Amino acid sequence: MEVRRLGVVGAGQMGSGIAEVAAAVGLQVVMRDLTQEALEKGRARITGDLSRRLQKGKITSQEMEEILSRLKTTCYLEELRECDFVIEAATESPLIKEKLFRELEATVAPETVLATNTSSISITRIASFTTTPQRVIGMHFFNPVPVMKLVEVVRGLHTSEAVFTATWELTQRLGKTPVEARDMPGFISSRLIFNYMNEGLWALYEGLGTAEQIDTIMRMGANHPMGPLELADFVGLDTVLSVMRVLQEAFGDKYRPSPLLVQLVQAGRLGVKTGKGIYEHGGKP
Repeated sequence: MEVRRLGVVGAGQMGSGIAEVAAAVGLQVVMRDLTQEALEKGRARITGDLSRRLQKGKITSQEMEEILSRLKTTCYLEELRECDFVIEAATESPLIKEKLFRELEATVAPETVLATNTSSISITRIASFTTTPQRVIGMHFFNPVPVMKLVEVVRGLHTSEAVFTATWELTQRLGKTPVEARDMPGFISSRLIFNYMNEGLWALYEGLGTAEQIDTIMRMGANHPMGPLELADFVGLDTVLSVMRVLQEAFGDKYRPSPLLVQLVQAGRLGVKTGKGIYEHGGKP
């Protein structure tokens, strides 16, 4: 299967990153979100990243213009009708994904692959929202998408071999390294990474140390590039909480969210994207 036109549902950090790398390798991209404001922020994020690459001499001004020319934005799901492959990168909520996949199935062609960038929800569960589960697959990118090379490829119980092969080949075409993971909530990466962040929040909640102490110990003692609390702010505390709730539902209190995590999200302190989280980030970006 040759992918020429890619649909991306969601213009946030992940969606805009996926759209950028796809346009950069020559694909025509249609990025959809609910509001024009969200689309403008997504395009601005892409333009900013490309501008930094231009300043570093990694691309030319002509290449930047060509990449942006291959990116179309829309608030209408119908604009994805002609796409060969669609990647959903919306909020990590089963209810939102159920609505989206039902709408996508009714909109795109029967042979269009429906991929999800979910970081925690079972692919088989998402596929069950459709009547064509054989074309649903997990394609879990990592943030920031233009930089991180890994993509977890996860097939659901009914995913066809043709869809798996097409997804594997598209991943490689995007310049990424595909690694297959079994379809369980959280797959491999989120089971480990999000528990790392949540455990850091438990440590802070229980007074084992300050945020700076906890992060410094994990950076220097475990050679992690970021401590768990820095990472949680970067990922977004609302995303961390959503994933932990999916894992808790699947596996019990082993993955119970820290009360501090719940409190911070309730207070609207979501991390870097709101300017405040566990740390202060100098106001909303």
